Amino acid sequence: MPPATRKSDAAALPAESFRRSRRDRAAEITQDYVEAIADLSAALGEARVVDLARRLGVTHVTVNRTLARLKQAGYVNTRPYRAIFLTGPGRTLAEECQRRHRTVAAFLRKLGVSSKVAELDAEGIEHHVSPETLAAFERRLRKS
Repeated sequence: MPPATRKSDAAALPAESFRRSRRDRAAEITQDYVEAIADLSAALGEARVVDLARRLGVTHVTVNRTLARLKQAGYVNTRPYRAIFLTGPGRTLAEECQRRHRTVAAFLRKLGVSSKVAELDAEGIEHHVSPETLAAFERRLRKS
């Protein structure tokens, strides 16, 4: 392989890594939002922009921009000055996220991690745990 090609290939690796990182972060944000909307709807009967902003620690402008992307992706329905509702795919994704969170948190608690720390750590881990690892967590929890 000519040196120019190898240099070009090497230069492309960081770009692909950054693209993947941005895709993963976008997926994580989507998951956080649908999970928060589901939780707020269950607790308060509805999810509103102000509640999401408070829950996620962001501004209402950030929430509105993210909701526009979620609406375009088919996860939510919104109307001005009204509650936010999950669509069928949004509810499915929220349920999957909640299940992953519960499993990871329970596994961490089983390892002896305090409930508070297990919940905090599960929030990050749940987005990155592979299906294989999650299944192993679930198997171990069933044995306990």
